[in-house]
Amino acid sequence: MKTVFKTTGGKDPVKESSTSYAAGDVIFRQGDLGTEMFIILDGEVNIVKHINGESHDLSHLEKGDFFGEMAVLESVPRTADAIAATDVHALVINGARFDEMLRKNPEVAVRIIRKYSKRLREANTLLERLVGREVDSEHGSLDATVSAPSEKQGRHRLVDITTGAEFFFSKADETTIGRADPVTGILPDIDLTTVDANRSVSRRHAKIIRSGHDYCILEEVGTVNGTYVNEQRIPTGTPVTIHSGDGIKIGLIAMKALFT
Repeated sequence: MKTVFKTTGGKDPVKESSTSYAAGDVIFRQGDLGTEMFIILDGEVNIVKHINGESHDLSHLEKGDFFGEMAVLESVPRTADAIAATDVHALVINGARFDEMLRKNPEVAVRIIRKYSKRLREANTLLERLVGREVDSEHGSLDATVSAPSEKQGRHRLVDITTGAEFFFSKADETTIGRADPVTGILPDIDLTTVDANRSVSRRHAKIIRSGHDYCILEEVGTVNGTYVNEQRIPTGTPVTIHSGDGIKIGLIAMKALFT
């Protein structure tokens, strides 16, 4: 493990540092005391929870995701293992730096709340799966309550009409749309920075939600320049169903939804 401290002028280098981990390294273990959170600059991290002697994968994190924030927010022991799935380069943020980030950019707090909401849904899914296993084991069958999204679904995309650039949906149930955030390093699933010369797209502009075989788009709270489906402005916070071939306008970026 190699740690590189960033220094700017007379700032304390301990406040903000970047750390590298090799694939397989344990970044921290469940039960460890911690005072720092991490933002992934490059690589992938698995979060693993130990329950009654069994290990359960809670989430697979990628570039732009953060983890370990509970230790900073609540000063509690780590609730799961964080293991480098690949070589990882991460920004390490202690309590003082985190407090400074919140004071200068309150939107960071909003994004953490959104992340917690998503993680709560993932935890509920895990709980349902575990309960399903217990019920099914009485009948000698394996749990089949949760199915992985198919590769075919992963090829659904938005196509920029001007440049022809393709932006693929996430394989998860939600696909975030926006622009890269240089403050936190967090990236949306569909990053429109390269085609948004006028900066008309909000950092967290909208998201596409999958429910079974259906898809809808929802504009995030705080979006400035609007979201349109077939030239109709959609209301903030209200999901609107989309189909293959529909025109989708994110800010000033005209796109087309293509499902394959």
